[in-house]
Amino acid sequence: MSLRVLNPNAEVLNKSAALHMNINAAKGLQDVLKTNLGPKGTIKMLVGGAGDIKLTKDGNTLLKEMQMQNPTAIMIARTAVAQDDVSGDGTTSTVLFIGELMKQSERYIDEGMHPRVLVDGFEIAKRATLEYLEKFQTPVVMGDEPDKEILKMVARTTLRTKLYEALADQLTDIVVNAVLCIRKPDEPIDLFMVEIMHMRHKFDVDTRLVEGLVLDHGSRHPDMKRRAENCHILTCNVSLEYEKRSV
Repeated sequence: MSLRVLNPNAEVLNKSAALHMNINAAKGLQDVLKTNLGPKGTIKMLVGGAGDIKLTKDGNTLLKEMQMQNPTAIMIARTAVAQDDVSGDGTTSTVLFIGELMKQSERYIDEGMHPRVLVDGFEIAKRATLEYLEKFQTPVVMGDEPDKEILKMVARTTLRTKLYEALADQLTDIVVNAVLCIRKPDEPIDLFMVEIMHMRHKFDVDTRLVEGLVLDHGSRHPDMKRRAENCHILTCNVSLEYEKRSV
């Protein structure tokens, strides 16, 4: 009853009810994200409090935008987001995997099996899976001239989990060429050398790679040349515009 004294609105559950509540939270999160998985996954519409609309099938974005109250659901969401921060992908797969483990565990718990036995079984399965992955993995040697086809397959697989299939296939070559453009031998890739610019009045299918500089403004005068070759470029960190003095 000490919990009631600290928080009169707190819910007190016995261990069985609390366990099933946590399992239901994992399954509920799984049901929300399971239609996102894979290249044929559906796109979700998110409407914010201010009426702003987002269309996405990215599990990381959905988990960050969703408002969750259950502690177990929050913990699963944080785990999935951490997975995305480390590897850049796998958010939806992590949630679905956890949800399926909890769903299958519920059957055995209802039959009287202790959760500790299930945890030990998960540990055995984890070790066996890691051993299999060590044997199954295919090493990729980058070298001076990396295999572009392998890079395209990796990029296409990842992009199709975020975008619809046609756009993902179009962006595959762009992404691979952009990374190879800034790649330097024996040095880590600096992704800050790639800038993504949003152009107004354009469509996603108009995306293209520019190996150079793109200025997000028009010419300073209508009579300026649209094209110049073998020219000199001045870069400076001061404004060259005329400014009126304030009195």
